[in-house]
Order: sequence, then structure tokens, then C-alpha cells
Amino acid sequence: MKLDAKALRYMSSEDFRVLTSVEMGSKNHEVVPTSLIAQIAQLRHGGSHKIVGELAKRKLIARVQNAKYDGYRLTYGGYDYLALKTFSKRGSVYSVGNQIGVGKESDIYIVANEDDEQLVLKLQRLGRVSFRTIKSKRDYLQKRKSASWMYMSRLAAMKEFAFMKVLYENGFPVPEPIDLSRHCVVMELIDAFPLRQVDEVANPAQLYSDLMDLIVKLAQHGLIHGDFNEFNILIKDTGKPILIDFPQMVSTSHANAEYYFNRDVECIRVFFKRRFGYESLLYPKFTKHIEKEFDLDIQVAASGFTKKHQEELDEYREALGENEGEEDSDVEADDDTEDEEEGSETDSNRKEMTEEEKAEERLRNLRLGNDLSDDEEHSEDSEENEYSNEYASDNGDSDDEEEHRPSVGDDMLKPTDNRNFKAYRDANKVEKAKKPKSKGALDEEAIKDKVTRALKGQENRQTGKHHSRRNLTKGKEKRKNKDVIKHARNGNGSIFD
Repeated sequence: MKLDAKALRYMSSEDFRVLTSVEMGSKNHEVVPTSLIAQIAQLRHGGSHKIVGELAKRKLIARVQNAKYDGYRLTYGGYDYLALKTFSKRGSVYSVGNQIGVGKESDIYIVANEDDEQLVLKLQRLGRVSFRTIKSKRDYLQKRKSASWMYMSRLAAMKEFAFMKVLYENGFPVPEPIDLSRHCVVMELIDAFPLRQVDEVANPAQLYSDLMDLIVKLAQHGLIHGDFNEFNILIKDTGKPILIDFPQMVSTSHANAEYYFNRDVECIRVFFKRRFGYESLLYPKFTKHIEKEFDLDIQVAASGFTKKHQEELDEYREALGENEGEEDSDVEADDDTEDEEEGSETDSNRKEMTEEEKAEERLRNLRLGNDLSDDEEHSEDSEENEYSNEYASDNGDSDDEEEHRPSVGDDMLKPTDNRNFKAYRDANKVEKAKKPKSKGALDEEAIKDKVTRALKGQENRQTGKHHSRRNLTKGKEKRKNKDVIKHARNGNGSIFD
């Protein structure tokens, strides 16, 4: 995204107040609700709703499609405006000029301060489609499993400013850092060319020696650049190198310090051999030539980018590497997963029927007159026995009265079932033979009533669980919003405080 600062001069304090409210709400919300924006901004007569629409037209905030509620998220354009507003108040940046460089992680612009002195504004742009592996290539996170690209850009800018400041104060050839705000760094403008644009030098051996000495000097002070190549080295007219770009710099106490050191050395050797045809057998090695003299990595921790941040970023990179491995294994096991899914489908079809399903199946058999299963026949036999026992208990169980009992072959008293009767579907609509109802048997209406009550009870239980979860979620959101509003009223305007 390109920086367009034309609308910055026309924005009022209320506009920045609402924009800051979106930033502060982003601390706890991926999509900040409109109601929360209005509460944090605290503007009269609902003025924040109109301002939100204007900010959205300028693409400083954006509405998220298919969101569960009405809300907005902060864009890189809005984040740029907040940083430029801070620089303007401090007097670091007065005007914005042309873009002079673009990289995979940042954009570079010419700016000027109130004294018309030209400076460089570097805006971190992590999260571009062309370089989204930043989460695995850079250690910008702490114990977080995920984070927004803006938060990672802010960490990158904070780390670069801290390392640049320490190196400049200790006499290293780096630009002078001027100011820092959110994901932007203002630094000195140096009249030089990138090494990748230099086709010929007067003395390649001297330049090679200077670069190797710079690598060793950094290591002796406890630091390793990590990306020491022709893209991050500027060459002045005098032939002296200037080092830039420090977000990937690590300490010599890092677990992979030797790997990064040897990679920096190898990058210079390969470039000089390819570009200038110069190859030297002398080059530094981490185990032989490094004797730590100063602890600039400790000074960096004291200057702003703490050791806690570094540990946070390392842990995130390790966690991301494990996740990538899991994704690869998932891709390899796609066929097995499909087979398992098919098997699970067949198993699910073979599950036992619930009571409601059994009742519906029994009702269907009663309607169609189908043969019943063995279990159902057994249940019917038991019902017949119950019927006979009940009749016997009503008429007495003595042997003397046994002759007065109805015979088993009596069609009027014998319990019947639908196996002896088929459904009539002819045009004459002949009446079906009616079966006497017994006390133990369930009729059609009773089965329907039982199924209806069971389904209604299940629906009520699910509805009650849904309402309890919704009330619990609302309570958490209200407490979280109260904390954000209280945080804003205390005067802390940063999203990451």
C-alpha cells in the first residue's frame, strides 16, 4: 500500500480521536464494534458514527465482510496517519515527499522536518502477499500463537530503531536514528548507492576487507546482522560502506548465532566472486576469530527492545515451524483421511436407533402391516401374556373358574396384530378390521405424542444451553469493553500499552 498523505491536513482532532479509538479497540477485538468506538471516542450527539463513515471512505478503516456484528478494523493507511500525526506533533516530520525505495518488508519515503532538512521515513509493511513467510523467517512475536501484521510491523520498527541507536552511539557506520512511532522509523538520509547497483569499484580487495572487518567487529560487540548482503549495504563516493536494515539482527548468544555469522560471510564471498571476479582464501570464522569484547546486545535490551521480546519472537518461530510440519503431514495423509471418513460414515449408519427412532419404526410397521423383528415379536408375546394375566386376575385365578374363561380361539377376545391384516388401497375403501386395544399396547396417537414430547424436550434443552452460553459471552465482552474504556480514560493512547 502506498502512502497518500493528502488528506492528513484536512483531518480534524475528532477524526483522529475516532481513529485512535479504533486502534485502542483493536487491542482486544479483531473487528472493533461500532458501539465500542463511540464509547471510547466519547463524542457528543453520536458524532462518531458520521466520522466512522468518512474514515471508511478514505480507506483509513475498513468494514469486515460477513462479520457477526457491525464493526471495523484499522488499515495500514490509518496506522500511517496515526504515526505521521505523532511525528508532526514532535516536529520530526513536517512534509512527505516521494517514494525512493520499496522492499519485501518496508517502504522508504523522503520526508523533511520543520528546518527543511531531508530525512528518510521507513514504514514497515509486514504481511504482503509476496512475503508472508515473515512469521517463520523473523522472530517478532513472544508467546503469542497469532498476531496482526500491524503488531508485527510495530515490533520490527521498534527492534530496528533500538539496534540502530546502539550501533550509531558506538561508532558503527549506520544512519543516525531520529524518531520512532508505531511501525515507522525516521532516520538520516545518506548520499550513497546500494552495493547491488555498483558494477565496478576501484579496489575490490579493500572493500572486501572492510566488509569482513565490519562483520567481525559486530560479532566482537555481541551482535550478528543476519542479512549482510548487497541489498543492505550502501557505498559512498569515498568507497566506505554503510550498513542498513536491522530487524533480523540477533545476539551472539543466540542458539543459531554461528549459522547466521557464517551465512553473512558466505554472502559477501559469493557476491564478490560473481560481480567483481574477486575471491579470497582469507575469511573469518565464528569459532576462531570471535572474541567478545562488548555487550551491545545487553545495551539494546536496556534501550527498548527487551530480552522478553526476543524470547517471545523465538518461541513464535519455533511454534510456527511445528505447525508447518503438521500441515505437511496433513497433506500427505489426505487419502487415509478420506478412507477414514467413509468408514466413519458407514459406522454412523450402523449406530443403534434412539427411542424416538424405534417408536417411529414401530409406527411405520403398524401402518404398513410389515413383519416385526424378533425382539418386537417377543415384546408382543409378553404383551399377550400380560393381557391374559390381567384377564385372569379380573375373573379369578382359581381352578374352579377355569372352565368359565374364554377359549384361546375366541376371535373377539384374542389379541390381534397387523400381521393378519393388509392395508386396503382399493377404490371401494373397504373398512379395515378393527383390533381391540389392550392395556399394554401403544396405539398410534400415543406413539405420536411420545415422540413429540421427546423432540420438544430435546429442543428445550438445546435452547437453554444456547442461551446460557450467549449470556456468558455477553458478560465477558461487557467486562472486556469496560476495561478498554477505563484504559482509554486513563490517558494511555497506544494500542499495545
